[in-house]
Order: sequence, then structure tokens, then C-alpha cells
Amino acid sequence: MSEPKVFLLPDLGEGLTEAELVNWLVAVGDEIRVDQPIAEVETAKSMVEVPSPYAGTVAVLHGEPGQTLDVGKPLISVMPVGAQTFAPAAAPETAPAATPEAEQAGTEDAAAETYREEEKAGSGNVLIGYGTPGGHGVARRTRAPKAAAAAPVARLSEAERAADDLVLLRTRVPGKLGAVISPLVRRMARDHGVDLGGLQGSGASGLIMRRDVEAAIKPAPAVECPAVVPSTSPVTAGPNTSSGTGTVTTDARTGLGIAGRTAVRGVRKAVAANMARSRSEIPEATVWVDVDATALVEMRAALKKADPHNTPGLLAFIARFVVAGLKKYPELNTRIVTTEDVAGGAMQEIVAFDGVNLGFAAQTDRGLMVPSVRNADKLSARQLDAEIRRLTAVVREGKATPAELGSGTFTLNNYGVFGVDGSAAIINHPEVGILGVGRIIDKPWVVNGELAVRKVTELTLTFDHRVCDGGTAGGFLRYVADAIENPGSVLADM
Repeated sequence: MSEPKVFLLPDLGEGLTEAELVNWLVAVGDEIRVDQPIAEVETAKSMVEVPSPYAGTVAVLHGEPGQTLDVGKPLISVMPVGAQTFAPAAAPETAPAATPEAEQAGTEDAAAETYREEEKAGSGNVLIGYGTPGGHGVARRTRAPKAAAAAPVARLSEAERAADDLVLLRTRVPGKLGAVISPLVRRMARDHGVDLGGLQGSGASGLIMRRDVEAAIKPAPAVECPAVVPSTSPVTAGPNTSSGTGTVTTDARTGLGIAGRTAVRGVRKAVAANMARSRSEIPEATVWVDVDATALVEMRAALKKADPHNTPGLLAFIARFVVAGLKKYPELNTRIVTTEDVAGGAMQEIVAFDGVNLGFAAQTDRGLMVPSVRNADKLSARQLDAEIRRLTAVVREGKATPAELGSGTFTLNNYGVFGVDGSAAIINHPEVGILGVGRIIDKPWVVNGELAVRKVTELTLTFDHRVCDGGTAGGFLRYVADAIENPGSVLADM
């Protein structure tokens, strides 16, 4: 009997150590080909479709949607093409027991050749740490320990297999995955007589989870809210957790009922860690200024009237001014790194860059993302506008690459879209500065000694005081403000 090939979760970029399993794209028993996407996982950087380096039949799915998996741990087990899936009938007692080597000798030779042919058809799709050769090099393979191979070869009667297939068909949504993916969930439902066709799944895309079947097996009785738990009592899992108890609980410190708990994972976990590191490592300072943006708004309105379909947004113009300001004040386009001196001790260096990768904050359903426009100093306002729109769409789809999310040298944050005027933003570590732009609103403003209504916004610069002082930071901020107030003259010099 052949052993399944176990595919380990690869490093999905920049040394990430874990990923959350969002959705399986295959089910146990499915026939898959080399490079076929098998799962969607969410890393601290983006959503990634993981392709299979093996062809064959899916034997085991190592994890449930919502579970966090470590890099290097099993993701999926695949029986090679042509391999024997179930153990042969037991030999008579008088016959000697067959060794594992002899048991698989009859199938592996033929299966190996078939598998090699399938593997040669690989597209060469590569994630960091693994991939298929696509005719170049040798694909890395990992064989599961013999003890671990016992799980996928458990015997099922024909009736059980037929019932299991029927359940999968009855809960399959046209054009989507089956609403029940885990074979363990299907078996649990079958053993307890639960009709999966009538269940509403609580997982992603209506996925029926183990907790849904458990709730159907033993519905939680109605429970009155308990009295306030004494302060010495521990806080237990709430009703919306995966504990499956359905018990209403009370917080010991506040005496309030716990409505639910949300695990900090994926992008939210990465953002939290990065912000905490920024606050703990960077001695930051903040300066701000109110800016009369009337001229910029009017200039864009005139351009839009002349060319309605190819006019950059206001953010693109401001981005162009920021890039020009960073050329004039390059101290804010740097990074502090720790190196080793000649004596073997630690020393810090300020690393300057030949060019600007301008990051910009984009709000998505998965949290705040900061993609960066690479070589922004070489782009016009129209080109910046096109790239900002493209990257915004990419991050909102969860398809941004690690390079697009981790290569910025300075960040522009347009929090004005949320209807706020200012913010003391946290620097996006390991950068040394972030410029915030508030909403543009009508305000009274003195123009040539007379009061007028003007389009006013607030610019806020938070900077790392280790790389520059207030004079440099103020000079950069004033340069960008002057460019917004007199865009024509500034653009003429760019």
C-alpha cells in the first residue's frame, strides 16, 4: 500500500511563521493536479491561494477553516496517481505477514512513473520555500512518516461511502465548494443522524463546521443570565467562541455579560505587533499646519472639466508634492538599522535610499493595509493616481504581494476620507515618517487682509526624532503645504 505524500505549509513570504486557514478549495476524495489551488490562507501580509506540488487523490486535510497553522506543519496529504488507496484483504493466518516494503512494491513503481509525468506538467508556480519545477530543476518532496499514513486508509463500507458522497452532494452549492468540507464533520453527522442538508453553516461562505453539528446533536438549553460572578471567578469563554458550550458568561471585573470574543490573527495581529513595536522603539514627534487648498481644488476642477476621464485625484497630486518634498528633505526617506561595529558591538546606522517607495494607508475588510508605490519619484501625478487605484483594488481583494506591502520608505495617510481633521498617527515601522491629510472643508480664512471662505485642510507629520530635528520636519511640512497652496508654480518646476 502506497503512503500519501504530505505537503507542508510553506513559507509564504518574508519569513512568515504562520498562516490562518481561510477556506479549503478541495475536499477529501477529490482528484487534484499539480499546481491546482488547494486552500486559501491568510498571512500577516495578504490572502494567498496555495497550489499543490502533488497530483493524486486528496487523503487528509490537516486543519479546519479558521485554524492558524504553523509553517512547516502538514497542510494536505495526497495519494499519488494510481496508488492503492485502501489496504488489501487480510492474508490467511498461515501465510507470513507482508512487510510494508512488499505491500507497496506492486503499486509504487507504476505510480511513480505516472506521478513523474504529472509533475513534469507543473507550471513552475513558486511560493517562497517550495514550488513545482515546470521542467527546470527538481521539486522538493516530503514523505509522511509511516505511522502518520494510517489515518487516510481507514476502512469504510460501501454504504457509508455512498451516504458520505450523498451528504456532500446535498450540501454543495453550484459554482462553490461543498458546504461541508471536513470528513470528520460529515462522519459525526452520519453517526448521530443529523441531516446536513437542513443546517445553516456558521463558517465562511456558509461552511458547516463541527460546532454546527454539535449544536444540532444536542441543542443548548435556554439559560437565564447568571448572577454577577464574584471577582475571584475566572472569565470563561463567551457564547460566540468556538467552545461550543453556548453558556452565557459574565466578566468578573465589570459585571457585564460577555457578548463575544474575537481572536487577534492575520493582518490584525501583524498590524498590532508593528504598531506596538513602533511605539516602543521610535521616539516620535508630531507637527501640523492648516493649509488653504482652494487653488489645488480649483486646478483639479479645471482639469476634470477639460478631461473628465483622465484627471488624477487630489491624493495623487498631494503624493507628487510629498515625493518632491522627500527629495528636498531626504532625512525623512531613511531607515535606522542596527549593525555590528569593528569591535563586535551593536551600532545604529541611518540608511538613505536612492528613490522613494511611497506607502499609502488603505482601509480594507481585513484591516488597515499599507501598500507602496515603488519608485514613486519617477512617476507623474497621472501615473501615481493609476498606481494608487490599482494597489487599493489589489489589497481590498486580499491579493497584494509581500513586496507590495513591505517595501515602503515613507507613508501618506489620507484619513480625511473618514471625516476627521487631524490625527497623531503611528509611524509605520521601520519607516521614519508618516504624513496625514485631513478632510478638506470650507473655513473662514484671511486672504489679502480680508476674510473669505476657503477650502482648508490640515497636514500632520509624525517623524522619528533620531533621524532629524524639528527644523527638517518643519521644512518638509511647509514645502508640501506651500505646494498645495500654489500647485501651479510647484508643478512647473517638477
